[in-house]
This record gives sequence, structure tokens and C-alpha cells, in this order.
Amino acid sequence: MYYLLLITLIGAILGASSIKQLDKVFEWRNLEFGFSSESERNSAIRKGIYNQDTPVPYDIDVYYPPKGGAPRHFITTPRDEEGVPYSLSYVSKVQRKNGSELQPYPSFDWHSSKGKDCDGLTSAFRMHIDPCGRMWVVDTGFIECQQRCPPQVVAIDLATNKLVHRFRISESLTKVNVSSFVTVLADVSDPPPHGSCKQTFLYLCDILGFGIVVYDVDKKDSWRIENKYTRPNPNFKKFTIAGESFELFDGPVSVSVTPPGLGLQRNLFFHVLANDLEMAIPLDIVNNPSKWKHQHGRSQQSVKVLGKRGVQCAASAISKEGFWFCVYMKPIALHGWNIRKPYSSSNVKALVENNETLQFVSGMKVVRRPSDGREELWMLSNRIQKSFAKRNYKEINYRVQRSDIDYLILGQLT
Repeated sequence: MYYLLLITLIGAILGASSIKQLDKVFEWRNLEFGFSSESERNSAIRKGIYNQDTPVPYDIDVYYPPKGGAPRHFITTPRDEEGVPYSLSYVSKVQRKNGSELQPYPSFDWHSSKGKDCDGLTSAFRMHIDPCGRMWVVDTGFIECQQRCPPQVVAIDLATNKLVHRFRISESLTKVNVSSFVTVLADVSDPPPHGSCKQTFLYLCDILGFGIVVYDVDKKDSWRIENKYTRPNPNFKKFTIAGESFELFDGPVSVSVTPPGLGLQRNLFFHVLANDLEMAIPLDIVNNPSKWKHQHGRSQQSVKVLGKRGVQCAASAISKEGFWFCVYMKPIALHGWNIRKPYSSSNVKALVENNETLQFVSGMKVVRRPSDGREELWMLSNRIQKSFAKRNYKEINYRVQRSDIDYLILGQLT
């Protein structure tokens, strides 16, 4: 409470501007993939293994080593089309004409089989780095619209770059030949320095199967949530971004949870891409398999509709102090909301407006800096509307931006 009062007082003293600016971190016209050598890179281009114009980034996450050192920036590029040599990478220091070069993570061997070895990564879509230094990666198993491997989630220890957990999503949790798992969120109840990181739940968005899968990592148990609230609304299947329109009839795209220690009931917040509703379910119900398994996952009475936006938004995230963020698509602006207040137009406020740099923010993360405990908001935008037309690779298509959260909320949400 003292922290919030202090931020409010500072905002009043400084007369903080109502519209903020973001820091530019990376920009690409098309994506620059790296290989073990320049000759191997050129060979991959000649053979069509790598087509610079094909990969589209969808997610960003950032890892600050707890004992200090430079942050590591990770990017996902799903293998939706031919010419994507790997789908999970880190941003290297090598500079090429179109931007910073990407390198495969954890190694090229994880990606090289292109679905022939399902113990690797087939097509990583999004990821989430938890407080324990584990990167949870959701892998659709699709390459060029073909299901090469079962969907899965893998956890990689970022200190050792080694696999520490794998969850293969069974057919009982999917709609065969339909489901596409695109988002993963890890909620750890016993984080460091005092916890053992055993009490972890994963929440997975099935964007085409219109459901959410819950996985108890410790008990290795899983169940599915699916009801009318996880379905898209035909009235919101049309998207218009920067004057260009397209249609997507997509389901759940983003999940977030109430941070612990706020004295609030902990909820799972979620929304459907082709819808304007923001919804919540108490975590003690979400994490109770008996509430879903014996009712075929269709229990609706526990879902609370928080409010309507009147427009779509994609990736979202919540800070440790309970500030929720998402980029509205029309007009294009990063919006923020204090989860202690009703989800209404008077409480959800535009923080950053930029019609150019915020065109479809597909990846968003709240990242804590170990050096001072402050949090940053990281965003990746990919101009998805250009995927339905011909991209102009003389323009900047992909951007990674960031901001301190204290700066974003100053004078606005406190």
C-alpha cells in the first residue's frame, strides 16, 4: 500500500504526461537467422531451408541472470510456412543489414529434424520464463499446417540450457486435427528464495479448439476448461489494424493470474482473440480438477465476465502490483488497468498510443530486474495484417519494445 501511495504522490508532483513513450530495443525488416557458419547459412538459403521473408515472430521473453550479467532475449517463430529453420531463438550481438541475428535455442539439434524426432522442438509458439529460471515453451507440433508431432510443453533450465520437464498433451485434452496450443503461462506458488519450485501450474490456450488446458506439474495431472466463454464471437472475427482488415475466428489467446500477496482473491484472467470480453475464474476452482473433469470441462457458473472492451486485444500481462496491460487494436494503444477496480472504460486507460510501432502486439511479458526488483513491460509486435497480403521488406515489420512499469502507470493507474 505504501508503494502505491508513493507512486501516486510522485505522479502528482511531476505532473506526469498522460501518454507515455516506449524504448526501442530491436527492429527487423525481415528476420536474420544465424547458423554455425556463413557457408552453412548460404547453403540453407539455397536449399530453401531458410527463407528470410518467411519467419514471423510471435513472442518475446527476457531472462536476467539472478547473479548479474547481460539479459538474454528470446524469440519464437512458429513454422507456419516453409523456410523457418528453427522456431525458438535468442537475439545475438551479431548485426546484419536487417537487424540483430537470431541463433537457435537451446541448440540447432533441437530443431533440425523438422518433426521427425518429437523429442525436440517442432514449432514453438510462445513461452514463459518463471521465477525459478525455467523457460516453459508451448510447441504446437505443426509444420506448414501438418501435425508432425503431438503438442507439448517443454521446460528448459536457463542456467544449464537443459531439459527439466516435458508435458505431452494427450488427445483426451485436444480436438484432434483442430487444436492449436499457442500460449503458456506458469504460476509458481513456491518460488525462490524460500520455495522449491515444485508447486507449479501451467495454463495453456487452445486457440482453435476453443479451450484452456490446466496442468499440475507436481502431480502430472491435467484437465480442460471449455464452455461458452472460451468461444469466439462472430461479431469480432473481423480485425482492422492500421486501415487493413482481415478475419480470424480464434479462441483463447491470453491468460494471466492475480499476483500473490495483494490481499485479493487470486483469479485466472483470460480473453478470446475474436471477442471483446475480459473474464476471470477463481484459481482455487481452476486448479481443482474435480470441478472440470466430472462436468466434462463445461462448468460455467464460476466464470465472471469482468467487462467489455468493444474491440479485440491479444497478448496481456499483469505486474506484481496488480496492473494489467494489453494493446487494443482500434485505435492502436497500450491500455492499463488496476485489477482492484472494475474493468470499465473509466478505469482501463490508454498509456501509449502509436499507430506504427504497436501494430498487433503478439507477445507481452512482465520481467523483474534482479538488480533493483523493479519490473519492465516487454512487447513484440509483428504487423499480423501483413501476413494476409504481401509484406514490404523495405519497411520495419517486427519490433521489440520495453518500458519500466513504474513509468507507465505513473499518474495514470495509481
